[in-house]
Amino acid sequence: MSTRSGILFLVSGPSGSGKTTLCRKLADEGEARYSTSCTTRQPRPGEVNGRDYHFLSHEAFDEKVAAGEFLEHATVHGNSYGTLLSEVTCHLAAGIDVVMDIDVQGAAQVRRCTDAQICIALVDLFVMPPSEEELRVRLTGRQTDSEEVIALRMKNALAEMEHWPSYQYRLISATREEDYCRFKSLLVAERLRVARIQH
Repeated sequence: MSTRSGILFLVSGPSGSGKTTLCRKLADEGEARYSTSCTTRQPRPGEVNGRDYHFLSHEAFDEKVAAGEFLEHATVHGNSYGTLLSEVTCHLAAGIDVVMDIDVQGAAQVRRCTDAQICIALVDLFVMPPSEEELRVRLTGRQTDSEEVIALRMKNALAEMEHWPSYQYRLISATREEDYCRFKSLLVAERLRVARIQH
């Protein structure tokens, strides 16, 4: 009986595209494992070390960066975040699919990874809204942000959307149900690829 190696399903898209909802649903249904990231920020109430994040000191994080232990990492608002290579490859080796909700800079780092298992496993998808108008509707739908904040989010989203040609697949968002159906179909199709079967 042949076994299948896991898929690294890397998903990017601007704020308001619905990518996080898609990734969470996939993980909640047990279709894929969310990789647990490392961070130097303090735990929020209710967060558990090892489940929500691996909480590290700045020194410990920097040591892992120097040792090349991260698949990708970045500093955001003074705190560092990163995905351990070992956290992903152990699942892939066991035939478990891993989903990563990641920005375009992080995705570029993952693509540059030379680890053979990551190179074979990687499938990347860019989720984008059908139009600028729809993106604005989604970003204003929360009704909690000022016009200034929304304008900044729109600017950042439009800049991020310019990167979609770097991805293998692109999903133009429609309804949540349609998006998830196509999202999951892509994962199912990739599981059937002969190149993923270990003889």
